[in-house]
Amino acid sequence: MLKKIPNPIDRHVGARVRMRRMLAGVSQEKLGDALGLTFQQVQKYEKGSNRISASRLQQIAKMLDVPVSFFFDGAPTGDMPTGGFSDAASTAYVSDFLATSEGVQLTKAFLRIRSSKVRRRIVDLVEAMAEDETPDG
Repeated sequence: MLKKIPNPIDRHVGARVRMRRMLAGVSQEKLGDALGLTFQQVQKYEKGSNRISASRLQQIAKMLDVPVSFFFDGAPTGDMPTGGFSDAASTAYVSDFLATSEGVQLTKAFLRIRSSKVRRRIVDLVEAMAEDETPDG
């Protein structure tokens, strides 16, 4: 039996639900309870393996205090880019990063740093560390 591959838009919407839920500090259990679902169902939504209905997406948007359109920001359109990089492709790595717990933790901590000089030093440090990780570095 072939495994069903989630639709790219369902995966994108699910990843945006996860990102927003994590940024809001809401657990899968808490969101599930508020929706009358198990945390496993929330997990399936976030992975894109189960499609979220329009009415459910509206409930989630209200609970996470974002417009429904938030979940579609940067969604794949299926269109071919007309010249160079598409906006969705160039920002996909940001969504992927923010869909991880480390990405959310790092973002929250980084935003609490008031000094622009300190933030710049952190960016420089991370870039230097990333260069050391490259095969040719």
